[in-house]
Amino acid sequence: MVWPSIALLTFVTLQRLAELLHARRNTAALLARGAREIAPEHYPYMVAMHAAWLVGLWLLAADRPVSPFWFVVFMVLQGLRVWVLATLKGRWTTRIIVLPGAALVTNGPYRFLSHPNYAVVVGEIAVLPLAFGLPLYAAVFSLLNAAVLAIRIRAENAALRRAIA
Repeated sequence: MVWPSIALLTFVTLQRLAELLHARRNTAALLARGAREIAPEHYPYMVAMHAAWLVGLWLLAADRPVSPFWFVVFMVLQGLRVWVLATLKGRWTTRIIVLPGAALVTNGPYRFLSHPNYAVVVGEIAVLPLAFGLPLYAAVFSLLNAAVLAIRIRAENAALRRAIA
């Protein structure tokens, strides 16, 4: 049966597209309020990596069975994703956008982690391929994601330190 695989990949694809629209709206609103984008040069690489991850899953996993265990782990990650989005509200974007004078978010999952959204993404990049029985794919994209996040988190932390200083 391939419909569970197609359904899961369709869900993730639609989710990512909806998030891009949500992020674009939030980014425009933040910039209109005087926010600045930081380190935009890495953004195309991040988008390309995520797009390649998703396209590759469509090519390799659409006809593979879905592991119930990894599916449940993935759905738990989706709950955490919603928690992050609900906590950040209009400040959630896919870019590094800093609104001068705005206090850091310290509630919700930010009470426990500095970058909970990135923790969720790290999990998703590995877990979704594992749900399809693709451990090498999970490892390769986890390494690519780690490289992007190393650049991104360093830039974001520096920008946030400057913004609150």
